[in-house]
Amino acid sequence: MKKLEDYQTTDLQEITQEGKYILFFEADWCPDCHFIEPELPSIEKDYSQYQFIQVDRDKFLDLAKELGIMGIPSFVAFENGKEIGRLVNKERKTKEQVENFIASLAK
Repeated sequence: MKKLEDYQTTDLQEITQEGKYILFFEADWCPDCHFIEPELPSIEKDYSQYQFIQVDRDKFLDLAKELGIMGIPSFVAFENGKEIGRLVNKERKTKEQVENFIASLAK
């Protein structure tokens, strides 16, 4: 999974302008983020039509605020520069919940 800092810019409009993306907002200190992390490679493989980007909420707090991300772990999906869905709250997320969220984007 790429990290947001791997990109030349933090402008989401520019990064997500072409294709499908899922941003995974997390932080090092977040136990619920560490809970879902081992499942992410499998989720990425199963939903390879999306590019996954890890976003450290503390490093990119202004972006998190702009998107209304206060609870983590959270997932925000984009397609061709537009937000198409979000799984945003402070609750622990299971692999099944994340997969159900991603599957719901296709409807």
